[in-house]
Amino acid sequence: MLQVSRVTKKYGKVKACDDVSFHLDPGSVTVLLGPNGAGKSTLMKAIIGFLRYNGEITVGGIPTKTSQARRLLGYIPELPSLYPNLTVEEHMEFLARAYQLKDYRGRIDRLFCDFELEDKRKKFGDELSKGMQQKLNLCLGLLPEPKILLLDEPMIGLDPHAIKQLKTTMEEMRREGKTLLVSTHIIDSVDMLWDRTIIMQNGVVRANVTRQELEADGRSLEELFFTVTEGAEQEKGAPTTPEKE
Repeated sequence: MLQVSRVTKKYGKVKACDDVSFHLDPGSVTVLLGPNGAGKSTLMKAIIGFLRYNGEITVGGIPTKTSQARRLLGYIPELPSLYPNLTVEEHMEFLARAYQLKDYRGRIDRLFCDFELEDKRKKFGDELSKGMQQKLNLCLGLLPEPKILLLDEPMIGLDPHAIKQLKTTMEEMRREGKTLLVSTHIIDSVDMLWDRTIIMQNGVVRANVTRQELEADGRSLEELFFTVTEGAEQEKGAPTTPEKE
């Protein structure tokens, strides 16, 4: 469904992403792991089309730089970017009209109920706490019901109820055949919610394995992460685990 092929992004002489390639299947949750500065957010922004890069990214064979492909993509950034002069409800209305959604009001009601924003409908964006801003951030990303959803550190700042609801929503999307890519550096937050993990460090993919492959190897996700990243540091950046397509 999502194909990333030899993507490289430079900031000056620094390669934030260095020849990154992988493929994600429909109906799967992939966890993009890595320490701070690994290149995860840069890769997510390249996929969604916010950055220029070398290489190719396609959705169902269609380049993501086209409007046709972008309609299939959704993105929930790490930091909410809200309009201070729009209310919570107006944010959702604005997005629905921008995407030319139909019969969306019932979905807005359900999202507000799920993420406990019912009583915040008339609040302005800058009146919300950081946790409430993140909840609205999630609702905005989920409203268009994208086929592929990118989530960048989605659980930071959420209360336990919202974390549980987000995981439930992700499981529902997976059952519906949608593709999710979740970027995080907090392993515990996604330990039971993934089909494939991609581990990045210094802009390079160090490991790309499925849950079944890891379980057959008798290792936990945490063990794999530290083996790969600490081993890579010791070898001065050399990949320790070959990528698997």
